[in-house]
Amino acid sequence: LAEHYKHDWFPEKPFKGSGYRCIRINHKMDPIISKAASQIGLSLPQLYQLLPSELTLWVDPYEVSYRIGEDGSICVLYEATATKPVSSYGMLTCKNQMMLGRTSPSKNYIMTVS
Repeated sequence: LAEHYKHDWFPEKPFKGSGYRCIRINHKMDPIISKAASQIGLSLPQLYQLLPSELTLWVDPYEVSYRIGEDGSICVLYEATATKPVSSYGMLTCKNQMMLGRTSPSKNYIMTVS
């Protein structure tokens, strides 16, 4: 991921490029996940067994969050404190834009990794 995002990673503006850093599995595996899995010896069928069929992952400099399903709750997987104040937290992010216009209530899911 670090190599893939090296030209789209702006710690001083964490939400800049967030749409590019949105990883999505929607009954079709995201190519970046397939590539990473292949490098560690996991096959595509194994990935489909391990991961949900609908998963959205947002990778930002100070936060990684995910949602399982189209109407699932958004959960924070990783969070860090910015080393200096970040002025862009009020901006619409890829994640926040997807929450706008939601017509049904969130469903709760838990993602585990073994």
